Amino acid sequence: MGTWLAWRLMRTCRKAIADNLRAIFPNESGTRLERRALATFRAYAYDSIDFLRAIDATREDALALFGHATESHALFEQLLGEGRGIIVVTGHCGNWEMGSLLMQHTVKARLTIIAMAEADAGVNRIRNEIRERLGVETLEVRQSLDTALQIRRRLDANQMIAMLMDRHLGRDRVAVTLLGRHAWFLRTPALLSHLTDAPLLPCFINRSAPGRFAVQLGTPIRVAKSVPRDEAIRHATQEFANQLGEHLQKHPHHWYHFYRYWDAQRDSYEGLE
Repeated sequence: MGTWLAWRLMRTCRKAIADNLRAIFPNESGTRLERRALATFRAYAYDSIDFLRAIDATREDALALFGHATESHALFEQLLGEGRGIIVVTGHCGNWEMGSLLMQHTVKARLTIIAMAEADAGVNRIRNEIRERLGVETLEVRQSLDTALQIRRRLDANQMIAMLMDRHLGRDRVAVTLLGRHAWFLRTPALLSHLTDAPLLPCFINRSAPGRFAVQLGTPIRVAKSVPRDEAIRHATQEFANQLGEHLQKHPHHWYHFYRYWDAQRDSYEGLE
C-alpha cells in the first residue's frame, strides 16, 4: 500500500522512472511504462527492508540469503590470489548494499566503499554506521586531498574497493553507450585499474525471492597497457557499460534512478556528436 501511494503521489518521480525504462522497452506506451514504475517502487522497498532485516543476521542466516554462491566465492578468491586487490564495480541496480553482508561472511578481505557523502548529514552518519557494523569502511570522495592515495594503498594491500560507475562526477567521466544511448560513466575506476593492475569486477546482487538474493559476477575487466591510456580507459569503461546493459535488460525493475537519467546525460554530453 505504501509503495502504491508513493507511485500515485510522486508523479514526477513516476514519470522519470518510466522515461528511463523507455530505453529497455522502446515500443511501450507511456501508460504501460508508468505501470512498470510501480514495480520499481516495490522492488526498491523490498530491497531496503530485506537489507535492514539482514544487518544483524548470523553467519548461517546471512549465507542462506545468498543460496549457493560457490562460484562467486571462487572468483573472488582467484582474483585476490593475484595480489593486486579488486575494484568491484556496479551500477544503481539491485541491492548493492547487500554486497557488504556478502563480503563479511564469504570473502576474507577488507572492503572499502568509495562514495559521495549523502546530502543530509544525519542520513550519511546512519549509512556509515550501518556499514561499520558489517565490517565495511566508507571512504568519502572530495573530503580529502589524499583520497586517491588512500585507495591505492588499499589495493596495494590486496584489499577490495567498491564503486558505482553509472553516474559521473563533474569532469570525472568517460563517454559510453548504454542500452543504445549516449551516457557518461565514472572514469576513476578504470583509471585506478590502469595504475594498479587491479581488475575491475562487475558485481550485481538482485532479489530472487523473499529474503533470497542472487549474486551475479560479470567477466573481470583488465585495462590494457598496450594502447594509449585514455583509449584503454574508454574501452574498459565501455565493457562495463555493456555488461551493465545486459543485466538491466534481465532486471529492468531493479534499476534505481529516481530522476530523468537520460536527460541528465544529455545535459552533460550536449555537443558530443
